[in-house]
Amino acid sequence: MVSTVQAGITPEEFRDIANQIEKEVGRIIVGQKEVVRHVLISIIAGGHVLLEGVPGLGKTVLVRTIAEVLELRFSRIQFTPDLMPADIVGTNILLEDPHGGRQFRFQPGPVFANLLLADEINRATPKTQSALLEAMQERTVTVANQTYRVERPFFVLATQNPIDMEGTYPLPEAQLDRFFFKLNVGFPKEDELMEILGRTTSGDKPVLSKIADGQKITAMGELARLMVVSPDVQNYAARLVLSTHPESESAPPITKQYVRFGSSPRGAQALMLAAKIVALMEEAEPRYNVSFDDIKAVAHEALRHRLILNFEGEAEGVTTDSVIDEIIKVVPLYKDGRKT
Repeated sequence: MVSTVQAGITPEEFRDIANQIEKEVGRIIVGQKEVVRHVLISIIAGGHVLLEGVPGLGKTVLVRTIAEVLELRFSRIQFTPDLMPADIVGTNILLEDPHGGRQFRFQPGPVFANLLLADEINRATPKTQSALLEAMQERTVTVANQTYRVERPFFVLATQNPIDMEGTYPLPEAQLDRFFFKLNVGFPKEDELMEILGRTTSGDKPVLSKIADGQKITAMGELARLMVVSPDVQNYAARLVLSTHPESESAPPITKQYVRFGSSPRGAQALMLAAKIVALMEEAEPRYNVSFDDIKAVAHEALRHRLILNFEGEAEGVTTDSVIDEIIKVVPLYKDGRKT
């Protein structure tokens, strides 16, 4: 049984709040239920999300909607090639005081928010992209040898366009690794597209309710960390991550043939924490332990951006998702080969 004293929230409250958030977001966002759920999982975990998809799929609207449903301070940055680091983190400006003297004062940038939308992050130069690195990992910003703390909770939800890559700057591996999840936003189905047309071409726009604030989201994350994980499930997660490394003895043939570098330990951490949240979000009844299926349910989102393919893999059009599919298929649930 999960202890709720430390977290200040019960598993039943956790499930109800999560369901209410998903339902409220669904009043604006048509379909994309898996994307909405995985964004919510990442936010509860205190992590950042990279949303990838072609223009017009509602990535920006999704982030704005979540910001409306959650009582968090929202900020948006439209990344462009001419954007400078100071435009993100802020800068010192020279001000004149009432006595005629002058002094530098720090002017905070848009990164000082609870929920930051980094729109088309791959359109900015590496120098500007890297301005987010410290804030994403340490929750601090350093300007002119002075460190400023970003208010918690702090989430970066970044979007990028996988097509029209001319003039863009792919995120370096170090920054990709700081994203808890990478989510692929797909095109809507026929019935979903009809619903989108009905909602967006009429004059009605729903007024969304605030479901949770930063304190409640933090409590949900603390409860998830108290979830019980059996040694077998934890070992399975570890073996999945090790199987992404081509030099590992447990790596399947597809990894050895097509993968250059495997997932970092951050991938294993994301895998385990996300699986705990999935267990608590069980719609029928929240579970108090993590299952093998919970690990599998978030493997692609947690690992797809942490695998780097070699030249052969890229040339043959292999995707990291297909590698993860094969790893899940061949890695046994139990280390000793047990079936149950």
